[in-house]
Amino acid sequence: MFEDERATILARIDKLSTNASRLMIAIAGPPAAGKSTLAELAVNDLNAQTDGKAALVPMDGFHLDNLTLDEMGLRQRKGAAETFDAAGFVSLVRQISHQGHEVFYPVFDRSLDKAIPNAASVSKNTQIVVIEGNYLLLKEKPWSDLNQFFDLTIFVRPDIDVLQSRLIDRWHQYGFDADSAFQKAMGNDIPNALYVLENSSAADLEFSAKT
Repeated sequence: MFEDERATILARIDKLSTNASRLMIAIAGPPAAGKSTLAELAVNDLNAQTDGKAALVPMDGFHLDNLTLDEMGLRQRKGAAETFDAAGFVSLVRQISHQGHEVFYPVFDRSLDKAIPNAASVSKNTQIVVIEGNYLLLKEKPWSDLNQFFDLTIFVRPDIDVLQSRLIDRWHQYGFDADSAFQKAMGNDIPNALYVLENSSAADLEFSAKT
Protein backbone atom coordinates (compact mmCIF):
# COMPACT_ATOMS: atom_id res chain seq x y z
CA MET A 1 0.00 0.00 0.00
CA PHE A 2 1.22 3.53 -0.87
CA GLU A 3 4.31 1.96 -2.45
CA ASP A 4 5.04 4.83 -4.86
CA GLU A 5 4.34 7.49 -2.25
CA ARG A 6 6.57 5.78 0.31
CA ALA A 7 9.42 5.56 -2.18
CA THR A 8 9.04 9.27 -2.95
CA ILE A 9 9.04 10.16 0.76
CA LEU A 10 12.15 8.08 1.44
CA ALA A 11 13.96 9.67 -1.48
CA ARG A 12 13.13 13.19 -0.28
CA ILE A 13 14.15 12.42 3.29
CA ASP A 14 17.40 10.90 2.09
CA LYS A 15 18.26 14.21 0.43
CA LEU A 16 17.49 16.05 3.69
CA SER A 17 19.35 13.73 6.01
CA THR A 18 22.25 15.10 8.02
CA ASN A 19 24.01 13.95 11.16
CA ALA A 20 23.67 17.36 12.75
CA SER A 21 19.99 17.61 13.62
CA ARG A 22 16.70 15.79 13.94
CA LEU A 23 14.46 15.74 10.90
CA MET A 24 10.81 16.72 11.39
CA ILE A 25 8.32 15.41 8.81
CA ALA A 26 4.65 16.47 8.70
CA ILE A 27 1.94 14.33 7.10
CA ALA A 28 -1.39 16.17 6.99
CA GLY A 29 -4.80 15.81 5.40
CA PRO A 30 -8.49 15.52 6.24
CA PRO A 31 -9.98 12.72 8.35
CA ALA A 32 -10.06 9.32 6.59
CA ALA A 33 -7.66 10.49 3.87
CA GLY A 34 -5.20 7.71 4.64
CA LYS A 35 -2.55 9.92 6.26
CA SER A 36 -2.32 7.78 9.41
CA THR A 37 -1.69 4.66 7.36
CA LEU A 38 0.86 6.43 5.18
CA ALA A 39 2.62 7.83 8.25
CA GLU A 40 2.84 4.42 9.92
CA LEU A 41 4.18 2.79 6.78
CA ALA A 42 6.70 5.58 6.24
CA VAL A 43 8.00 5.22 9.79
CA ASN A 44 8.31 1.45 9.32
CA ASP A 45 10.28 2.05 6.13
CA LEU A 46 12.51 4.58 7.85
CA ASN A 47 13.18 2.27 10.77
CA ALA A 48 14.19 -0.47 8.36
CA GLN A 49 16.82 1.92 7.04
CA THR A 50 17.89 3.68 10.25
CA ASP A 51 17.84 0.83 12.78
CA GLY A 52 14.85 2.08 14.76
CA LYS A 53 15.74 5.76 14.76
CA ALA A 54 12.38 7.04 13.45
CA ALA A 55 9.24 7.74 15.51
CA LEU A 56 5.60 8.58 14.80
CA VAL A 57 3.79 11.25 16.82
CA PRO A 58 0.03 11.59 16.14
CA MET A 59 -1.79 14.87 16.78
CA ASP A 60 -4.88 13.07 18.18
CA GLY A 61 -3.53 13.00 21.74
CA PHE A 62 -4.38 16.70 21.93
CA HIS A 63 -8.16 16.22 21.70
CA LEU A 64 -9.75 18.25 24.45
CA ASP A 65 -11.49 16.14 27.09
CA ASN A 66 -15.21 15.46 26.58
CA LEU A 67 -16.11 17.28 29.82
CA THR A 68 -14.21 20.31 28.61
CA LEU A 69 -15.96 20.14 25.26
CA ASP A 70 -19.32 19.92 27.05
CA GLU A 71 -18.50 23.07 29.00
CA MET A 72 -17.52 24.80 25.76
CA GLY A 73 -20.62 23.56 23.94
CA LEU A 74 -18.42 21.83 21.36
CA ARG A 75 -19.01 18.13 22.06
CA GLN A 76 -20.89 17.65 18.77
CA ARG A 77 -18.00 19.29 16.92
CA LYS A 78 -15.33 16.95 18.34
CA GLY A 79 -12.59 16.60 15.76
CA ALA A 80 -12.85 20.20 14.53
CA ALA A 81 -9.76 22.38 14.84
CA GLU A 82 -11.17 24.28 17.82
CA THR A 83 -11.65 21.04 19.80
CA PHE A 84 -7.89 20.44 20.09
CA ASP A 85 -5.32 21.95 22.42
CA ALA A 86 -3.52 23.58 19.52
CA ALA A 87 -1.16 25.67 21.66
CA GLY A 88 -0.18 22.60 23.66
CA PHE A 89 0.50 20.68 20.48
CA VAL A 90 2.67 23.47 19.07
CA SER A 91 4.62 23.44 22.33
CA LEU A 92 5.15 19.68 22.04
CA VAL A 93 6.42 19.92 18.47
CA ARG A 94 8.78 22.70 19.53
CA GLN A 95 10.18 20.51 22.32
CA ILE A 96 10.58 17.53 20.01
CA SER A 97 12.41 19.60 17.41
CA HIS A 98 15.19 20.45 19.90
CA GLN A 99 16.28 16.82 20.41
CA GLY A 100 17.85 17.55 23.78
CA HIS A 101 16.01 15.03 25.95
CA GLU A 102 13.24 12.44 25.96
CA VAL A 103 9.84 14.06 25.38
CA PHE A 104 6.59 12.50 26.59
CA TYR A 105 3.25 13.15 24.91
CA PRO A 106 -0.42 12.11 25.23
CA VAL A 107 -2.04 9.41 23.09
CA PHE A 108 -5.72 9.27 22.16
CA ASP A 109 -7.48 6.02 23.13
CA ARG A 110 -10.46 5.56 20.81
CA SER A 111 -11.97 2.79 22.94
CA LEU A 112 -12.12 5.21 25.90
CA ASP A 113 -12.70 8.29 23.72
CA LYS A 114 -10.10 10.22 25.67
CA ALA A 115 -6.45 11.20 25.66
CA ILE A 116 -4.04 9.37 27.99
CA PRO A 117 -1.36 11.75 29.34
CA ASN A 118 2.32 10.85 28.91
CA ALA A 119 1.43 7.56 27.24
CA ALA A 120 4.30 7.64 24.73
CA SER A 121 7.62 9.36 24.23
CA VAL A 122 10.24 10.38 21.69
CA SER A 123 13.74 9.31 22.68
CA LYS A 124 16.56 11.83 22.60
CA ASN A 125 18.28 9.45 20.15
CA THR A 126 15.45 9.56 17.60
CA GLN A 127 16.76 10.96 14.33
CA ILE A 128 13.53 11.36 12.34
CA VAL A 129 10.11 12.27 13.75
CA VAL A 130 6.99 11.94 11.60
CA ILE A 131 4.13 14.11 12.89
CA GLU A 132 0.66 13.13 11.65
CA GLY A 133 -2.64 15.00 11.90
CA ASN A 134 -5.44 16.88 10.20
CA TYR A 135 -4.44 20.44 11.00
CA LEU A 136 -0.65 20.52 10.70
CA LEU A 137 -0.70 22.86 7.70
CA LEU A 138 -3.56 25.18 8.65
CA LYS A 139 -2.88 28.81 7.81
CA GLU A 140 -4.42 30.12 11.05
CA LYS A 141 -2.72 30.69 14.40
CA PRO A 142 -1.54 28.87 16.43
CA TRP A 143 -1.46 25.98 13.93
CA SER A 144 0.54 28.03 11.43
CA ASP A 145 3.37 28.26 13.98
CA LEU A 146 4.08 24.58 13.32
CA ASN A 147 5.51 25.16 9.86
CA GLN A 148 8.80 26.55 11.19
CA PHE A 149 9.62 23.16 12.73
CA PHE A 150 9.08 20.98 9.65
CA ASP A 151 11.83 19.97 7.24
CA LEU A 152 9.37 18.26 4.88
CA THR A 153 5.58 18.62 4.59
CA ILE A 154 3.26 16.09 2.96
CA PHE A 155 -0.46 16.43 2.26
CA VAL A 156 -2.86 13.61 1.39
CA ARG A 157 -5.72 15.01 -0.70
CA PRO A 158 -8.71 12.69 -1.19
CA ASP A 159 -11.55 12.74 -3.66
CA ILE A 160 -14.61 13.96 -1.73
CA ASP A 161 -16.76 11.02 -2.82
CA VAL A 162 -14.12 8.57 -1.59
CA LEU A 163 -13.79 10.52 1.63
CA GLN A 164 -17.53 10.51 2.28
CA SER A 165 -17.74 6.76 1.72
CA ARG A 166 -14.83 6.11 4.08
CA LEU A 167 -16.24 8.31 6.83
CA ILE A 168 -19.66 6.65 6.68
CA ASP A 169 -18.02 3.22 6.76
CA ARG A 170 -15.97 4.30 9.77
CA TRP A 171 -19.13 5.08 11.77
CA HIS A 172 -20.68 1.80 10.64
CA GLN A 173 -17.68 0.04 12.17
CA TYR A 174 -18.35 1.86 15.43
CA GLY A 175 -21.84 0.33 15.51
CA PHE A 176 -23.97 3.15 14.10
CA ASP A 177 -26.87 2.30 11.77
CA ALA A 178 -26.94 3.58 8.20
CA ASP A 179 -28.84 6.81 8.92
CA SER A 180 -26.85 7.66 12.03
CA ALA A 181 -23.54 6.95 10.28
CA PHE A 182 -24.54 9.23 7.42
CA GLN A 183 -25.54 12.01 9.81
CA LYS A 184 -22.30 11.71 11.81
CA ALA A 185 -20.19 11.87 8.67
CA MET A 186 -22.06 14.68 6.94
CA GLY A 187 -22.80 16.72 10.06
CA ASN A 188 -19.25 17.00 11.40
CA ASP A 189 -16.60 14.98 9.58
CA ILE A 190 -17.17 16.32 6.08
CA PRO A 191 -17.26 19.98 7.24
CA ASN A 192 -13.96 19.35 9.07
CA ALA A 193 -12.51 17.70 5.98
CA LEU A 194 -13.53 20.59 3.74
CA TYR A 195 -12.02 23.04 6.20
CA VAL A 196 -8.70 21.21 6.04
CA LEU A 197 -8.78 21.09 2.24
CA GLU A 198 -9.64 24.77 1.89
CA ASN A 199 -7.41 26.26 4.59
CA SER A 200 -4.15 24.31 4.53
CA SER A 201 -0.91 25.71 3.15
CA ALA A 202 0.71 24.06 0.14
CA ALA A 203 2.88 21.08 1.04
CA ASP A 204 6.25 20.04 -0.35
CA LEU A 205 4.65 16.79 -1.52
CA GLU A 206 0.99 16.10 -2.25
CA PHE A 207 -0.58 12.69 -2.83
CA SER A 208 -4.05 11.56 -3.80
CA ALA A 209 -5.81 9.31 -1.30
CA LYS A 210 -6.12 5.69 -2.36
CA THR A 211 -9.59 4.28 -3.04
